[in-house]
Formats: sequence, C-alpha cells, structure tokens
Amino acid sequence: MAEKAGEHVNQTEWTTERVLALSSWHDDWAGLRVAVLGLGVTGFSVADTLVELGSRVRVIYGAPDPDRERLLDVIGSERFRADTNPEQLGDLAAFGPDLVIVSPGYLPDHPLTSWAAQRGIPVWGDIELGWRLRDKTARIADWICITGTNGKTTTTQLTAHMLVAGGLRATPAGNIGTPILDALRDPQGYDAIVVELSSFQLARLGEISPYASACLNFADDHLDWHGGVEGYWTAKAKVYAHTQVACVYNRADAETERMVEEADVVEGARAVSFGLDSPPPSGFGVVEGILIDRGFHAERHSEAYELVTVDELAERGIAAPHMVQNVLAASALARARGVEPAQIARAILDFVPDAHRAQQLGEQGGVHWVDDSKATNAHAADASLRALQRVVWIVGGLLKGVDIGELVEAHAHRLRGVVVIGAERAGVLAALEAHAPQVPRVEIVPETAQRESVPAGAAGEVMTRAVQAAASLASEGDTVLLAPAAASMDQFTDYPDRGRQFQAAVRELE
Repeated sequence: MAEKAGEHVNQTEWTTERVLALSSWHDDWAGLRVAVLGLGVTGFSVADTLVELGSRVRVIYGAPDPDRERLLDVIGSERFRADTNPEQLGDLAAFGPDLVIVSPGYLPDHPLTSWAAQRGIPVWGDIELGWRLRDKTARIADWICITGTNGKTTTTQLTAHMLVAGGLRATPAGNIGTPILDALRDPQGYDAIVVELSSFQLARLGEISPYASACLNFADDHLDWHGGVEGYWTAKAKVYAHTQVACVYNRADAETERMVEEADVVEGARAVSFGLDSPPPSGFGVVEGILIDRGFHAERHSEAYELVTVDELAERGIAAPHMVQNVLAASALARARGVEPAQIARAILDFVPDAHRAQQLGEQGGVHWVDDSKATNAHAADASLRALQRVVWIVGGLLKGVDIGELVEAHAHRLRGVVVIGAERAGVLAALEAHAPQVPRVEIVPETAQRESVPAGAAGEVMTRAVQAAASLASEGDTVLLAPAAASMDQFTDYPDRGRQFQAAVRELE
C-alpha cells in the first residue's frame, strides 16, 4: 500500500520510548502503526482492539480466512497475505510499523519478528497488550493466571466457575479460546479474569502482575518451539513473576516448586501447594477420601476446611487422579480470591467438564470407550492411562519433538493393544518395539501424511479404521482410550475435530 502524503512524517513521531510508555486504554494510541502477525482468533482480536483505539493496523497472515478477511475490511484494518515463502512478508519498511504484535504459536525466529528486532521495534504478544489495556472500564479485573503441561483448560474453567459461585463477575480467557482482549472490552468489566496461558504466550508475556498464579505440572512438550527443555521451563516459570497474593504449585512436581522458589513476587505473596496426599499447612490435599483446604483456614496449622469427597467427584466422572488435582488447584486459586469453601463445594458439584477431556462414551459388548482427544502431549496421556487398568490405546499424531519412550515403558503392563495413527508414526512404533514388543499393534496408514492434502472425508476414514482396529483388539473389561499424546493438525482440524471423528466412529459400531 502506497504512503499517503504526510503519513510518514506522522509515523516518525512515534519513538520506541513513547510506544513502551503506553500502559492504559486511555493513553493516546491514535496513529500508532502496528503490524499484527496472524489472523486467527487472537490476531483478529488484536486488530479489532487497536483499530478501535485509532491505531493504523496491518495484519500479516498465511492461510486464507475469507470470513475474517471481510471483517478486517469492515473494521478498517489493512491486511496482507504472505506468500508460502515466509521471507516475503510485504514491504514492511514502507508501512513502517512502530509496534509488532505476534499471535501465539509463531516461532521466535519468524522473519517478521527478526526483522523488527533488528530495527529495535518493540515486539509484544497479545497478553502484554491486554495487560496494558486492562483499565478500559472502572471495574479493573484481577488476573488469575494458569499454565501447565496438562490440565490448564479444565482448571481455568473450574476456577472461573468457582469465582462466579462466590458472587464475583468472572470469566475464563486467553488460550482457552476467548482472547484476553475480547474479555477486557466487555463494557461491564469483570472482578476477575482467569487467564489460561500457553507456553507460547508466556514466552512473550512481558511484565504483568497476576493476583494469583499456578503452574499445574511440568513435563516435556513443545521442545521444538522452545529450543529444548530449559527454554520450555523458563517460559512456564514466568507465570509466577510479580504475583501479588498466591503462587499455587503442585507439591508432587518438584519443577513447579522450583519455579515458585525462584520467582520474583510481590512482597507478601504466599506459596500454596496442592496434591493428592495429606496437605501440610498452606496446602490443599486429600484426607480419608475428603478434599481438604489448609491453605486459607485462619487456623491452618491445626484445622482444615472440608470441600467435597472423592466419591462425590466419582459420581460426576471427575475422580481420576489428574482431575482431583485440577479441582484442588482451582479451589486454591478461588480461595485466594476470597471464595468461601461452601461456595467452592457447590461449584465443584455442578461442574460439567468439556467434551474430549476423558469423556466417557459408554460401553459396548463389555468394552468401555473413552475420548481424551485433548491429551495432546505425553504428560496428558500419562494421566489418562494411569486411571485405567486394561487399555487398548489409540495413539499418534504430531509429537512436537518429544520422545514417548518413557510413556510407553511406564504403561506397557496395562496395554492390551495399540492402534497407531498420525503422520509421525515411526517414533511411536519405535517406542512400542523397544518397550512393549509383546503388545499387539495396528498401524493405520493414511493416504497422505499432510492434512491439507487429505481428500474430503479421509480424516474420518482414518479414525473409522482406527476404531474398528481397536474394537478387534479389545476384550470384555478393556477400555479403548483415545489419548494420542500428540497434536492433531496432521490429519484433523484440531483436537475437538479428532474427538468428534472418534465419537462418530464409535457410534457406527453400534
């Protein structure tokens, strides 16, 4: 797009110092030139917000998205679709961005971010932008931030549900699907926003100050993106930085405890643990089948609050060990914000987990079927497998640089059969050969390994074949578990699509 007369002169008025000083919705954002990388739900929310503030926005993206492209035209944002060669991102020098906002998932060394860094142009993620804009309404929400390799979506939903039960106006946002900027622009405002943070968002977090924070667990994941386990750990640990009231951690996971120990927090912030054992003072745990709060009881050294029983959780299908941990973590976060134990108990007992998260599909011929398509990494699959005794396991997809050998070795004794799907089957098959050679297995070979080349209906056909193979391997008393330990985008749109295809294929067996 050609420069209009006078525009470049106006652009030069924006110095890096002036950009970095923007810290309020009520600051002057007009005329700021912003390049936004990505046209997913997050990228569009960024563009929509900044256009509302009077900034000049250009969105740079790859895959076509006709609906959002039309919306960009409606709101008045510029757009540029990059070629398949990522080096060709348009004439950014002509646009002259003062600021670059990067959607989650784009690699740290993406050509646009590298281009900006070389020129000293600030590069933010959507969470940093949201923190700066959190005061649109007079009701400025406290942020309760949650991350972890596994369980963060369920815990985020549970925490928000508990806060609402406690009489607060609260909502989940962030990586859970609703962009933080959409929540912040709600005209009524919120008392609290429960922010699910992926490691990608944490890597570009900026300096925020959560009211309370939690890292639920830590295991290898996204190592290809972060350049190794240390980079991944460093990103996850950022969730605790500058926490004001409570750092909630998993006392059975030494890495989350180390994150809290090394965190630079606001003076007076407390460390509050959770776990499946009897809790110490300042902890949440389980005693004789009862979930216990010793974290916020005034007499926590000698007394405790009772929340709910494990039997009550079992009646609602959320008594698997990893789900109990999620409940305890959410309870700790909600208690930090002042929700009473009785209100938390009511919230737990009317909570309904989302689909595709250890979702029970019923029984056919004495064989149970469970959809845990949300298990997109080895840590999540490990939690699902541990809850069962005899399993026919459907596994595979995009492994994201993780070796699942330890996962296979840990659960070889409970496997009655394995069905291997996905583009990266070689790593799964090698792990099975090394650690579970005696277990029968079936490899589902697709017509193509690339999702964009799969003919219409082929993804469903792959899952139909996988379910039929699993049924042939299963005996009465077994559970067929879809817990792929891998991302889904090689053969499916996303993990819900994978789960839907699985459930449809199970129904076809009836």
